[in-house]
Amino acid sequence: MKNKLGLLVALFLAGFISINNYAQEKLAQSGFQFLSVVSDARASALADAMTSLENSSSALFFNPAGMADMPTVFEITGSTNKWIADIRHTTFTLAFKPMDGNYGVVGLSVQYVSYGDFYGTVVNQASPQGYDDTGIFSLNAFAVGLGYAKQLTDRFSVGGQVKYVHQDLGDSQTPLVVNGDTSKQTTSNQLSPLAFDFGTQFRTGIKSLVFGMSVRNFSKEVKYAQEGFQAPLVFTLGISMNVMDLVQNLPFDQSLLVTLDASHYVDHPEQLKIGLEYTVLNMISLRGGFASHSYLGDGFSFGLGISKYGFSLDYSYTPFGIFNDVQRFTTRFSL
Repeated sequence: MKNKLGLLVALFLAGFISINNYAQEKLAQSGFQFLSVVSDARASALADAMTSLENSSSALFFNPAGMADMPTVFEITGSTNKWIADIRHTTFTLAFKPMDGNYGVVGLSVQYVSYGDFYGTVVNQASPQGYDDTGIFSLNAFAVGLGYAKQLTDRFSVGGQVKYVHQDLGDSQTPLVVNGDTSKQTTSNQLSPLAFDFGTQFRTGIKSLVFGMSVRNFSKEVKYAQEGFQAPLVFTLGISMNVMDLVQNLPFDQSLLVTLDASHYVDHPEQLKIGLEYTVLNMISLRGGFASHSYLGDGFSFGLGISKYGFSLDYSYTPFGIFNDVQRFTTRFSL
């Protein structure tokens, strides 16, 4: 078994090296960055290393295949995340497993972000201050996804999701000169493309060792004015295992989940993410994580969770250096 385990880990590392070598010196440009923000408290505490984990309806935000092995018939989750600069993220997921999973699992995801209020101005050279005040306006964005996952065998699962993404960056006004007369041209900065996620999970049969793969936020190129961009595409390989499976005669019910993800992004350097989750009596969980090359903060995250009678509450804390520390809350209910 040790030889098989070593071979599988070596294959995972080889896959990470290959996507790392694929990186180009010139990174691509992407938009709709709210799709990359993690609001799920358990996931953020584990540094977003979720690709190989069974995560029921919340798997729609990481790897839809992780929804296939949902242990209950129905689950609903809600998360709130006060992001940096007073940006508010809210997410909601729902999953349903009809006929004991014989026809797979269907899920719904909703992601909403409010960027807050802004003061609008427009250039006016005739004005004493050089501009006119156009009042206060608000910016927002959302994504609504419909996903499906199924276990093709007792070891292999697949899943996918299609998302309707909408972002409203308000109206802009530009001077327009026609026959010597100057007027203002108003442009509405709204885009609504479709984005796609899909992934797989493979249970090796070696204790609880699981491999996962996901591609998220695949979309066509869109543009607001002149510069084209895509959604923040990311390709991830993941591996996880409850290392307590290697220990015999445990004094009480406990687990130590170790999860590792290697992610290749279209718009910033690769990241290696590791998460640890220690659970006692299948009820209380302590979590910690680290992500390399974090573009905000020091890459560390922490959290805890309490679960009982189909209800759970998760909390995570992420220090962000000069920005406000980020705290997330997630509630789950399942039947």
